[in-house]
Amino acid sequence: MNYRELTGSREFVASLTHGEDWRGQIEDFARSEDIEAAVFFGLGTVQEATIWYYDQDEEEYRETVFDEPLEVAACVGNISLDVDGDPFAHTHVVLSREDGTAIAGHLDAGETFIGELYVRTFEESLERVPDETTGGDLWAL
Repeated sequence: MNYRELTGSREFVASLTHGEDWRGQIEDFARSEDIEAAVFFGLGTVQEATIWYYDQDEEEYRETVFDEPLEVAACVGNISLDVDGDPFAHTHVVLSREDGTAIAGHLDAGETFIGELYVRTFEESLERVPDETTGGDLWAL
């Protein structure tokens, strides 16, 4: 395990905008507040969602689109800088259907119906770099 200590800094609560992309709003927020490292938690509802699943053998994401209303039962993630230096919201969700069945994975996009978010920033930045072992972009620690 690689690790480093970070110092917590600012904290925010936010209501996401109806009809806008869930993850895109987090990245826009990070850009506007000059956030280079943070953790976040959220809940709410989306009207549709694009979920990615990482295929470990192929080292690429598989996309599934759910064009239906879904509860965001849990949303957890972090903000760091991608390989181009732009804010990237690494967002995982558990979504539930009306019958209570769940869908989970990496949220690539979701049309917000209702969304609430808690964000805690760090004073230090976190950058993502390509990892030779997994094919993913991981924190440079």
